[in-house]
Amino acid sequence: MTRLEQLQGKLPARAGIHARGEYIDTAVLALLIFINGEYHFVFQKRSPHIRQNGEICFPGGVCHPGDASPEDAAIRETGEEMGIPAEKIKVIGALDAQIASVGAIVHAYVGVADISSLDEIAPNKDEVEFVFTVPVSYFEKNEPVRYQTLLKVHPVVVDEKTGEETVLFPARELGLPDKYTKPWGNLKHNIYVYKVGQRVIWGITAGFIVDIVNRLKA
Repeated sequence: MTRLEQLQGKLPARAGIHARGEYIDTAVLALLIFINGEYHFVFQKRSPHIRQNGEICFPGGVCHPGDASPEDAAIRETGEEMGIPAEKIKVIGALDAQIASVGAIVHAYVGVADISSLDEIAPNKDEVEFVFTVPVSYFEKNEPVRYQTLLKVHPVVVDEKTGEETVLFPARELGLPDKYTKPWGNLKHNIYVYKVGQRVIWGITAGFIVDIVNRLKA
């Protein structure tokens, strides 16, 4: 076997994601329930005691080694956070995954819970402050505000307390152009924001809502 044939045999038929092992796998469930004659999204506000506290999101979290798939992780997390048993959840499809700037791949699924009101949800108070619903039609009628942030590569970080610099990428020592000793990159990152009364739904959660609404309108 030639070296070329050896390489060819190790190349996958379908390309994956470069440096896949550097990303954490997470999964969320865009949860729907049918109440008052229409489908509603079910949201939760994160408990003040956990990471990303106070934010509004769909149920979900980090995939565990025991999960058979990201879809199973999304269902498991929904059960743990909202007390909805798996047998009451029907997944109707997947959305395109998002790669978050925090170093996670967020897999998303759309699921329908076989319940008729929020009274059948028992949120885990350690993780969820409260739950609420918003009709899907609200998001069809109300466009989100879109903001654009700029993502850059930072070769040097500065400690906020001491002012001490840490060189992460030694561009100067490697003899690279001077521009690589300072932040570089020009990637625009869209952040969508919905305001529902006094509540703000934004970021990855809003991005998945935009995806669903666009598919409904297509």
